[in-house]
Amino acid sequence: MEEIAVKVAVRIRPLLPKEILHNHQVCVRIVPNTQQVVIGKDRAFTFDFVFGQKSSQEDVYSACVKPLVISAIEGYNATVFAYGQTGSGKTYTIGGGHIASFSDELKGIIPRAIHEIFRNITEHHNTDFHVKVSYIEVYKEELRDLLELQSTSKDIHIREDEKGNTVIIGAKECEIETPDEMLSLLEAGNAARHTGTTQMNEHSSRSHAIFTIYLNQKQPKNGQPSNTDEEHIIKESERSFQLISSKFCFVDLAGSERVTKTGNTGERFKESVQINSGLLALGNVISALGDPKRKSIHVPYRDTKITRLLKDSLGGNAKTVMIACISPSSSNFDESLNTLKYANRARDIRNKPIVNYDPDWDRIDEMELQIKTLREALQNQQTSLLSRASQVSQDSLCQDKKRIHSLEEQVAHLQMESYHYKHCIDEALHFFWEFGDANSLKEGQWQKMKEWFNMIEELQNELPDLFGADSGFGNGGPDSHHITIFQLKRELKKCQVSAVYFW
Repeated sequence: MEEIAVKVAVRIRPLLPKEILHNHQVCVRIVPNTQQVVIGKDRAFTFDFVFGQKSSQEDVYSACVKPLVISAIEGYNATVFAYGQTGSGKTYTIGGGHIASFSDELKGIIPRAIHEIFRNITEHHNTDFHVKVSYIEVYKEELRDLLELQSTSKDIHIREDEKGNTVIIGAKECEIETPDEMLSLLEAGNAARHTGTTQMNEHSSRSHAIFTIYLNQKQPKNGQPSNTDEEHIIKESERSFQLISSKFCFVDLAGSERVTKTGNTGERFKESVQINSGLLALGNVISALGDPKRKSIHVPYRDTKITRLLKDSLGGNAKTVMIACISPSSSNFDESLNTLKYANRARDIRNKPIVNYDPDWDRIDEMELQIKTLREALQNQQTSLLSRASQVSQDSLCQDKKRIHSLEEQVAHLQMESYHYKHCIDEALHFFWEFGDANSLKEGQWQKMKEWFNMIEELQNELPDLFGADSGFGNGGPDSHHITIFQLKRELKKCQVSAVYFW
């Protein structure tokens, strides 16, 4: 898993009219043709991006945020957050103010990113996108849903899923189909956010705000096209898809404050304490993550709500850009120096972004392929069994036919022998009747002949089918083939019945 550093940009706002009026001096300058900022006489810092007083909103967006939009479309988590002293231009840069009142040139990062995201979605014809948004603020260590103001902090919880990613339970997530819908929700959320007036800023943000865009996309694996005529023929269930989910977080941090300069009292003073405590905890997290020996150092994500919410963005699974906004006025020298130190430490943070494939979807895809393979194997086995059964039945039928033919030949042969024996016995019987009239027979001979006559009569009575009215003997005797004609006929009948039943 590749590690990449958190990218840090510094933006220097112009001097305010009241600062010019009071002859404030510029204490920050940019070294030409470099990404270095020098504050005071010789305190130099190097960053990934540096934007001077004349920089435009488009300059900041194109250099810092546009690559993150492309990464989010590719399936990476992305985060951009603005940090700095109150009144240094964070909300203006991030685009979390009343965006409807700004011209296109003055619109901040969020409105530009929204249009860029939907422009990319329309270009991906093969991918089915589902877009949702949520908008949460952290006010005095309480979570508040800016899209559903009736909810309370008790309804919203910060949890971690089975992969260790931070998720917000209970926050409203709105399905979005057009950029205008998303901009309307952003504007409504901005209007509901806690702001207040201080001596340093007429519209000071009194809370940290996180606007999150969730992108869920279903796309064919291996870049399979889905808009060809051939693909229309294929059933959708037979095609291979993968599910990718990503989120893009836009974080507008409340500005650090000094009570001596803001003049806050009462409720504003309590807000300042909570804001500075949260930013201090965030600084501790950044320091721990930027330490080269951080493997043995505890990272205090759980100290505040904002640090828990930024766990994925700082040291986690996200591509992150930090925009440090500073004032060039010499009256804010200390605050600007602290911001630059803060931002410089953030450059040492290493994140491990990966494309967020849904393993459950891949497992479903594998199971569908396995089911398809098993079905084909079962069908092949059934076909083989039917073919084998048909072959066996044909072989059995052939054997039965051969046996029937053999039995028929045996019956015919025995019938011929029986007829021959019958003919011989008829002649012998006739001869013996004639011979019986003679007086030359002895008493013993005549007795044997009489016994033979009786035996013939008994056989005629027992086997009328094989003897006519005039004759008699149909048994082959014990010296024949040990089988009677009756037994052969019964066997032949069984085989014929079996053959008829089979067909």
